This record gives sequence, structure tokens and C-alpha cells, in this order.
Amino acid sequence: MAQAVALGAAARGQSAPNPNVGCVIVSAAGERVGIGATAAGGRPHAEAVALEQAAEGARGATVYVTLEPCAHDSPRGPACADLLLAARPARVVVALKDPDPRTSGKGIKRLRDGGIDVKVGVGREAARRSLGGWLTRLELGRPRITLKLALSIDGKIALPSGESKWITGEDARRHVHLERAHSDMILVGRGTFLADQPRLDVRLPGLEERAPRRALLTRGEPVAGWEILRNPEDVSRLHDVNDLLVEGGSATATAFLNADLVDRILIYRAPIIVGEGKSSFGYVGLDAIADAHNRWRLVDEQRLGADRLEVYERVPSVRGSVATQNKR
Repeated sequence: MAQAVALGAAARGQSAPNPNVGCVIVSAAGERVGIGATAAGGRPHAEAVALEQAAEGARGATVYVTLEPCAHDSPRGPACADLLLAARPARVVVALKDPDPRTSGKGIKRLRDGGIDVKVGVGREAARRSLGGWLTRLELGRPRITLKLALSIDGKIALPSGESKWITGEDARRHVHLERAHSDMILVGRGTFLADQPRLDVRLPGLEERAPRRALLTRGEPVAGWEILRNPEDVSRLHDVNDLLVEGGSATATAFLNADLVDRILIYRAPIIVGEGKSSFGYVGLDAIADAHNRWRLVDEQRLGADRLEVYERVPSVRGSVATQNKR
């Protein structure tokens, strides 16, 4: 299942509006006979890719998949539950039950009714993290929003002049480009756009074609080649976006935090002190330090050359949800 999760995670940023699912098929003899991930644009699904590779090797095998195989009809392709029934594996191991009401529980039931043993819940949390963008869109009607910041030790993002190239080193910048490759869209504010004229592309060998769509948060005139959001709340109107990466400036970061729309924060911290300079955030509505606690939790940290990456996720809380449909 760990390999299936990794395959699905690698497809993040390419599968929208569908979930980025991973699938591994292991024969009765213990040999891996098929692997797959959701293809760019959402089809074919991971199970279809792995089954085509496995061919007759799928009979009597064990299928590991990060999300319940779909069971609803679609003009884009056959239901994966039906493909699995035709392939006749002995067992299907599912990490996460599909929350989409069109499939939820139906795929598992169809497989079991067809005589296939189904086990649910193996690797659930890892799969949930891998599918976080799609799950957020299904639950809240908007993409999962990741805020990226490059900071000095003293929390500055630039000199007083606005200069910020480069706070972090090459290893950290390569990681940012990998994060871009796993995003459906990148957003910056008007100030960052005017100051830096950013390309927001992916400059990693072999991943250059995975540059995401570009968005600009502005109430000014539209810019050719950029999608315009007038307010952070406009993210609910974005189409085919599971993961949105916000890269631009203190004002933009503060606007998304004040709108309560940030799900994940990436802090790339460099071992430098800037002193007087531009702060990472403006006023975020706090009246007491006590109110700042228990909002974020550290879920990962790693060294990137001389720099350190810290990954934070918001502490789960009761939030309103908006029904949405995907095209899976």
C-alpha cells in the first residue's frame, strides 16, 4: 500500500478534477505484476492502468488501491469496480472509502457481491494525506490551499527595498519547484507580479511540462495568460483545481489567512538574519497570544542543504462544507 500511496502522490497536480489514486497489483506468487496512477486529466483511472499492465496476471492476485474503486457510470470510461470483477483478483485492499456519494460504499459492495475479498482501511491516513486536495474540494467546494513562504531566521521575507532573491539556497528552491509540479494552480498577488514578473514554471529535469496554471489576486486589470481572482473567496469558483499553491507576498498570505482559507503552510527557513525588512504576515485578527495556539500542527520537517523546511497543517475544526461534484 505504501507504494500505491507514493504512486498516487506523484500524480498530484495532474489528475484534477479526479482524485490522484495509486494502485499496485501483486500476484499470488508475490510478484508485482501491475502498477498505475490516475492519468493526466483524470482518465484512465489508476486501477485501469494497473490492470492493463497486469493482464492475465491479475487473476487470483491482490490489488492495493488508495481509494475505493468507482462504481458509477461515466461517459469517460467504465467503472473500476466492473473492471476488477472482470479481472477476477482474489482480494482488493482499499485504503480509503470514497466519500463521493455516487460511489461511497457501492464499489466495495459490488466487489464483495462478486466474490472478491475486500479489506478496507490499510494505510488510511497516508492515503488521506496523499488525496488531501481532492478530499478538500469534495468536502468544502474549493481546492486545498497551501501557503509557501521563504523566511530568514527572524521571520523576514525581504529587505526593506523588497529584494528577496535569494533567501533560500538551491536545494530549497528545487523543492519549491517539485511542489509546483504537484499543484494544479499557483497564485501570487499583484505586488509580487509587478516586482518580480514571476514565471511560476517548473524548472526540474523531466518535469518541465508540469507547470501549473497561473492565477493573480488583484482588483486591477486582467493580465494575459493569468487567471484573475478578485478576492481569496473566489477560489470556490475555480474549475478543475484540487491543489492551489499560494506563493505571493505578505499581503496575499495575510488575505488568505484572514479569510480562513489556508490548509497547509510550507516554511522554507534560511540560516540568515535580515533585521529590518518585510515581515511574512500582516494583522491576522488576533487580540491575545492565547488565541494563536492550537491552530496549526507541525507534520513534517527536513533539511534542504543549509535550509530547513517546516510543514504545518491546520488543526481540524468544525467548518461549513459545500457540496461539489467531480467528474470521476
